[in-house]
Amino acid sequence: MAITRKKGPLYTQIKNILKDRILHGVYPIHSNIPSEPQLEEEFGVSKITVRKAVEELVQEGLLEKKSGKGTKVIQNTSASRISRGKFFTEFLVEKGHQINKKLLEIKQVQTKEDPHLQPLFDESCLCIRRVYNLDGTPYIHFTHYLSNQLGTIDSHDIQEQSLYGLIEKRDIFLEKFEDYFNIATATPVIAKELQVDTGTPLLKRMRYSYDEMNNLIEYSEGYYNTELHDYVKTEVQK
Repeated sequence: MAITRKKGPLYTQIKNILKDRILHGVYPIHSNIPSEPQLEEEFGVSKITVRKAVEELVQEGLLEKKSGKGTKVIQNTSASRISRGKFFTEFLVEKGHQINKKLLEIKQVQTKEDPHLQPLFDESCLCIRRVYNLDGTPYIHFTHYLSNQLGTIDSHDIQEQSLYGLIEKRDIFLEKFEDYFNIATATPVIAKELQVDTGTPLLKRMRYSYDEMNNLIEYSEGYYNTELHDYVKTEVQK
């Protein structure tokens, strides 16, 4: 996989890619990640760069290195400032599922073209559409609208790391989010991506994510095919 120095230190990029794979079950808990030589070959970097990326994940408590036994995943959830509970995808991974993301589109949109977006953002915002596959089957269709406060985001930024991790990397910390749920029918576009019939009832989640100054950073719409798996909300008591 191609990485570039234009995006910052190479070891940091590799660390973020490996972390995202761990959090989405590509490397299941209690399994070993690829060996250092395999990672060197995949990313086209030196042993020192790979070792630095892995060491950081060890320090974060996600990996454990044992001489002669490889590097094992020992945790597949990450602490986040935006929620006292687990993300739904983290819950699925803990239950043994694998989540894969597919980027459909990333573009700048004019808010005047959508009456719902106009009061939320300034003249324009970034639109990202993705599909999450549950064990290889399309499960969630996400459309994220992001404040231009985040700056430029391209497909490389969003392909291999968490959107919320990317937001925090830009030194924007989400302190509050509000989720609203209802039942909506699949439009032709969403039906195609989720491989269901147009008009199929789906669970719809609308999320508003705010920073420390109560500025709206993200508005997203997620359509869930709950025929595959129920939506589960978890919360950790303080």
